[in-house]
Amino acid sequence: MKLREQALLKVEPQVFVPTSSHPAIQRFPWKTSIVTTVFWVGEQAGGNNPVPNFRSSWDANWTGSYGGFDNPDSSARRNYIPVAFIPHQNPFYCALPYNDVTHGQFKPEAPLVIPWFKQAYTGPGQSVCQHHWIAIRKGNRTCYAQWEDCGPFRTDHFQYVFQNERPKPNLNRGAGLDVSPAVRDYLGLGPTDVTDWQFVEVRDVPPGPWRSYGENNHFVIARRQTEQRLAERSFGASKK
Repeated sequence: MKLREQALLKVEPQVFVPTSSHPAIQRFPWKTSIVTTVFWVGEQAGGNNPVPNFRSSWDANWTGSYGGFDNPDSSARRNYIPVAFIPHQNPFYCALPYNDVTHGQFKPEAPLVIPWFKQAYTGPGQSVCQHHWIAIRKGNRTCYAQWEDCGPFRTDHFQYVFQNERPKPNLNRGAGLDVSPAVRDYLGLGPTDVTDWQFVEVRDVPPGPWRSYGENNHFVIARRQTEQRLAERSFGASKK
């Protein structure tokens, strides 16, 4: 994790840290006309990608947690997942250029700028950004994905992610959002494209293929809990 942060810090300036908190908002504004690039679990470093994606900012063994290499080649995918295996995590994932945690601790601004910080807090240094949902819009199609990594290029730009700044210039035309092959395929995106995005709450995520897979997926977790309760009731009834 430290090596990844160090690699990204090479292109990160120091930033202003706010000193006052803002009330949480329930509806989040759209970030419009954001240059969007495609990345994937297991991606090698090279070209305009300075950091390999075997690990994420929050998971030192992201490839293992996911279940393998999320092959972006369309011939190696079917129904938004790789044909080689069923992902252990949601194939609809994304990266935004902010990490709320550094060296195992929350950054000073994190409780002040992340609207859902108090509601999502589970303990010191446990990211409240990881797994959060966003909506991504291209034309008349909207896709939903979970925030699973930090980038492109930066991990410090809370003024863009949570406030009103635009993404900073970078090697990928000022890209401010990375999306997975599943998101790319659902929206019909090119390798570098332009989309709109906004944060959403779990309750606002509609039915779709983004609800189908993943041990990190709130909908999969809820289904399993429901199935377990039904099984326990059935077992209890059979003993009477």
